[in-house]
Amino acid sequence: MAVLAIDQGTSATKALVVGDGGAVLGLAEVPVAVHATADGAVELDPEALWASVVTAGEQALAAAGRPALEALGLANQGETILAWDRATGRPQGPAIVWQDRRSSIVCDALAPHGPRLAELTGLELDPYFVAPKIAWLRARVGDGPAITTSDTWLLHRLCGAYVTDVATAGRSLLLELDTGRWSDEACALFGIDPGGLPQVVGNATALGECRTFGAPVPVTGACVDQQAALFAENCHAAGEAKCTYGTGAFMLACTGDAPIRSQNGLVGCPAWQLGDRLTWCLDGQVYTVGAAVGWLIEMGIMREPADLDGLGGAVPDAGGVTFVPALAGLAAPYWRPHAKAAFTGLSLGTERGHLVRAAIDGIAAQVALLAAAAGRDLGAPLTRLRVDGGLTRSRTLLQVQADLLQCPVEVYPSPHATALGVAAFAAHGAGLPAHGAGSPARADDWQPSAIVEPAITADEAANRLAAWQAVADATMDR
Repeated sequence: MAVLAIDQGTSATKALVVGDGGAVLGLAEVPVAVHATADGAVELDPEALWASVVTAGEQALAAAGRPALEALGLANQGETILAWDRATGRPQGPAIVWQDRRSSIVCDALAPHGPRLAELTGLELDPYFVAPKIAWLRARVGDGPAITTSDTWLLHRLCGAYVTDVATAGRSLLLELDTGRWSDEACALFGIDPGGLPQVVGNATALGECRTFGAPVPVTGACVDQQAALFAENCHAAGEAKCTYGTGAFMLACTGDAPIRSQNGLVGCPAWQLGDRLTWCLDGQVYTVGAAVGWLIEMGIMREPADLDGLGGAVPDAGGVTFVPALAGLAAPYWRPHAKAAFTGLSLGTERGHLVRAAIDGIAAQVALLAAAAGRDLGAPLTRLRVDGGLTRSRTLLQVQADLLQCPVEVYPSPHATALGVAAFAAHGAGLPAHGAGSPARADDWQPSAIVEPAITADEAANRLAAWQAVADATMDR
């Protein structure tokens, strides 16, 4: 007995076969090529995306010895969209990735409506979210094809459904925050027909049968990636928070049974829906984290991610260098889509290690500011931050992060939080026992693989954050 959990991310598709108690029986990962250009375009080939899903699923099943599947769940990358033919399922051009900035012209035109959209949806008016991308793409492809987030297209190919889960829909700027239903008013502002949007469903719901991987298996779980990780890391009560360090960094704080409209630059959105019960969260984003590390490697400053410690950890500090990692603009709490990245404070004494350490400091500073904003919205500071993602392998990053947060950082013991979260949703949707096939171990049973405590004082942390903030303020929109 097993659940197949597919985590379709920005740079790769990961598939896990999850067995009793959350045991990973088989694992595969297939890279996805993303293409970026100087005009702000970030695109990928939808057919290559689909091929990565099929290949990763097949390889994971083979690694697990092809057990009988009881459920399938799909996690998705959130704000990536594509145009496609509902009759044939064929894509009509490239997918527009969440980092794409070209729909900023739509946001600029609708700027007077930004406060009303925030009240309706909990989100900022920014090209990161879905609706501006849909409006931008619709003007170029006409009225014929459907334009949806990638999860709807993938689920249609997997099981024939035309749906999106409430957590993914909450990334659209079209969903009413309080009700989890499409907003006619928001749709009208973007010129989008709500009748053409997919049905909004809960995260543990029977959606149809999939025959892509052999015998028919019910598709019963679907969720946007970051909320799936929040669920896996047991951030189910108001004030519990996690940050995933992937292509970007995504800090989410659960707000429980009540939505919060941030007064501090974050966004409020649905976290998940089980049955009729909605849970909400606050969300803050750093667009380029793993992407910034990749850029440093491409520029020859680093050779590999391990250099975060090998170079960045080999110097006591950044030597006066500051890095603002705005390679795709700045998200929360700034919402400056036109912001550019910058290194400042360079001198003849600057070494590669200083540049790498400045990148670490810049990533950690942004996450710390997001956590502080969440604490203000919640009425109390965060007392810990759970973390996952590839960059948590860097001890230097974890220490700098704990220092600037001034609270413990708890490392999730598995690198597969998103997949385990959607596996739990799929198991629930299939009616499997709470600790049976496909279910993760009880959330309160897991222990962090590491706990990193702050090593500097609160005053020193505040001074470092203020110094970084001053540079960020000076370089925005230049």
